[in-house]
Amino acid sequence: MHFLDQAKIYLKSGAGGPGAVSFRREKYIEYGGPDGGNGGKGGDIVFEAVQGLNTLIDFRYSQHFKAKRGGHGMGRDRTGAGADDLVIHVPVGTQILSEDKEEVLADFTEVGQRVVFLEGGMGGRGNASYKSSTNRAPRQHQPGEQGEEMWVWLRLKLLADVGLLGLPNAGKSTFINQVTNTKAKVGAYAFTTLVPKLGVVRHKGREFVLADIPGLIEGAADGAGIGDRFLGHIERCRVLIHLIDIAGQDPADAYQTVNAELEAYGEGLIDKPQLVALNKLDLADSELGKAFADELLAAGADRVFSISGATGEGIDELLDAVLGYLPDRTSTETKAAEVEDMDADDAADWSPI
Repeated sequence: MHFLDQAKIYLKSGAGGPGAVSFRREKYIEYGGPDGGNGGKGGDIVFEAVQGLNTLIDFRYSQHFKAKRGGHGMGRDRTGAGADDLVIHVPVGTQILSEDKEEVLADFTEVGQRVVFLEGGMGGRGNASYKSSTNRAPRQHQPGEQGEEMWVWLRLKLLADVGLLGLPNAGKSTFINQVTNTKAKVGAYAFTTLVPKLGVVRHKGREFVLADIPGLIEGAADGAGIGDRFLGHIERCRVLIHLIDIAGQDPADAYQTVNAELEAYGEGLIDKPQLVALNKLDLADSELGKAFADELLAAGADRVFSISGATGEGIDELLDAVLGYLPDRTSTETKAAEVEDMDADDAADWSPI
C-alpha cells in the first residue's frame, strides 16, 4: 500500500555542546587566565509542510529522527558550532498528535507552514565565563543542556473542497473519473477503492479538489468493512456529495445507513451540507428515478440530483450546486493565480531613473 495516513515517530532535538576548560598559554604572558569558550546550541526539530506530498509512506521506513548536538567549546574563547536544524517535510493537511492521540500539537494547513517543534539544548558555559575578581582561575564548566525527546503520531487529513461518499459500488470511482483526470479503479464489486483518491474538478471557470474515500457499510464505525478510518479525510470539506446507487440497495435505506455512520463517527460530519445524487440513472427510467427521489426527500434529504456517472447526464447541474458552497477562490485557484501584468501605459512610462 503506497498510501499511508498515520505514522508513529520518535523525535529528539540535539543536546548543547559542553563548555571548555582552557587557560591561555603564550610565551612572555604570565597568568594568561581562563579562555575556555561556550558550547554550541543543539539542533532543533522542525516540521515543514511542502507541496507534492500526499502520503506519510516515508515514515514507514524512518521512524527515528534525532538532531545533532552542538559543537564543543574550545580554547581562545572559541564558541562551539551550532548544530543544523533537522527539518522534517510533511504533506499539507498533516496533524501532529501526542503519543496518546488525545491532543493536537500542530496542524499544517498551508504550503510552507513551518513549526519549530522541539528546541535544541543550549550550549554549556566555558570556564572563561566564570572568571571574576575573586575567581581568577575557574575550572568549572557546564556540560550543555540535553535535548527534548518524545513520541508523536502523524495523522494526515487530505485537504479537499468537496468530499465524495456512499456505500460500496455506488459508482464513486466512475464519477470521479468522469469529472477529473483521476484514473481510479472501476469494478463490478464492492471496495474497488481501498484508499482515498484526490482529483481536481474544472467546471465553468472554477477549480476545486474532490476527495473520494472507500465505501462505508453498516457498522463501519465499529470496524466493519474497511471501517471509518478514512472519514477523517473529508472532515475539512465544505460540502459532501452522497452518491446512491439507483439500482442497488433501497435508496432511502442506503441514505440512512451512510448518515448513521457519519453521526457515529462524529467530528461534525453529519452537520456538513450534503448533496444527494441518485447515480446510475442510465440503468433506470425517469419515472423510477423520480419515485426514489421522493423517497429520499421524505427520508431527510434537502435536494436530490439524478445523474449518471457513466454517461455524464445530470452532472453539470450537480456541479453547479457545488459551486454555491465554495469560497470566492479555492486553494487550487489561489496557487494557479498569475500576477496581473502592468497596463501598457504604465509600462511605457516606466524608467529605472
